[in-house]
Amino acid sequence: MVHDHADHDEGLSHDLIAMAALASRRRALRWFAGAGTIAMLSACDGGSSGETLTTTPTPTSSVTPTPTPSATATPTPSATGCIADPTETNGPYPADGTNTSSGLTSNALTASNVVRSDIRSSFIGASTAVAGGVQVTLTLTVVNVNAACAPLAGYAVYIWHCNRDGKYSLYDLPNESYLRGVGVTDANGQVSFTTIFPGCYDGRWPHIHFEVFSSLANATSGRYAVLVSQLAMPSAVSSTVYNGASGYTTSISSFSRVSLNSDNVFSDNTSAQIAQQTPAMTGTITDGYTATAVIGIAR
Repeated sequence: MVHDHADHDEGLSHDLIAMAALASRRRALRWFAGAGTIAMLSACDGGSSGETLTTTPTPTSSVTPTPTPSATATPTPSATGCIADPTETNGPYPADGTNTSSGLTSNALTASNVVRSDIRSSFIGASTAVAGGVQVTLTLTVVNVNAACAPLAGYAVYIWHCNRDGKYSLYDLPNESYLRGVGVTDANGQVSFTTIFPGCYDGRWPHIHFEVFSSLANATSGRYAVLVSQLAMPSAVSSTVYNGASGYTTSISSFSRVSLNSDNVFSDNTSAQIAQQTPAMTGTITDGYTATAVIGIAR
């Protein structure tokens, strides 16, 4: 420590006293530092300027350990992670109140019994006909891609598709209303439908249309959908069904002339989008198929 009078020689006696005091002071500092205590020492010379010296102990570690994930944590719904599904056309046969056919506007969403899990039968008007075909149980999981794929509960999903002959109810078949229905997602963001494997018609890859609404109340009008898109049926299962199941004869030649690359809806999508839009399917023609797909929405 430098003091104002350090430049003046005051003799050997003074120097010995100063050296002894300095040695004593250094021993004290080592003792205090070893004890981990904040020490405040006064200057060694009497009549000094009263400066102080502070030692700071090494701080105690306060790192918070990484928590162990809960065993009940919701898994990522898709092996490749969820992405936002692309918006696709609802096509000419939505029956959601947004278009007309033969001068009439069809809106299946306003029917009191449109909320149903089994959509194979007609439910509007006098007909109760059931669409024939290979049974498919389809489970959709609606998730928020902006919240780590968190499930979206209470969302309404409207699906519709053609029959095994490639015809649409309420349009090609105006007296039928089958293969249309609405379901509401549960706490896991899931909704299930029982339907048939759709046929393939000229110019289109086999597909299922869907619209997603933030609530059942909003689903009563097709103008409030937060997403309009389509599912692409798996190629291998389509080939198996069309060539092995009865009633799909007209789909065989149509399917042979189309590909995902030539389809006017799916052809401009990325491989990741196509992967998410294609349901994972297991089963057989005899026992029916189980299908699952994730629907990603940016909320």
